[in-house]
Amino acid sequence: MESIVSKVLDHIDIQILDILQKQAQLSNAEIARRVNLSSPAVHSRIKRLENEGYINRQVAILDPEKLGFDLLCFIFISTNIHQAEKLDRLENVLKKMPEVLECHCLTGEYDYILKVANRDRKDLQTFIRKLNELGVTKIQTSLALREIKYSTVFPIWNEEGDA
Repeated sequence: MESIVSKVLDHIDIQILDILQKQAQLSNAEIARRVNLSSPAVHSRIKRLENEGYINRQVAILDPEKLGFDLLCFIFISTNIHQAEKLDRLENVLKKMPEVLECHCLTGEYDYILKVANRDRKDLQTFIRKLNELGVTKIQTSLALREIKYSTVFPIWNEEGDA
């Protein structure tokens, strides 16, 4: 069965996306060499992929520990808010909180899961107080003891290297 991605993007587009998600700092010339195209052709494809929304942004991934963020927490929260307008306000506040790295709306026992970076327990305590002020009714915090796997790479290739 052919993947949905390969129906919209050709083999070269998939290769370029795969290279960029692993090594975004590579020059267009190097990417062109790897996919056997000219540098201007690669540049055009990357611009098109950006314009079509396949590439949201290119970033540097920093080492949190070296920057003093010693606590990575996963915080499950529930709320009794049911009005769409109030939920939108809550979500907008969560989006603006710099310590929130990720926020996902869930099904099940909790309404949201937050991935939060804190420097220490005191920062975590302050953050939880902020959550309580937002009308959160239930909080469960889990501290990450160690990272087993971290990736930003989507598996857009199958095992044979095809899209």
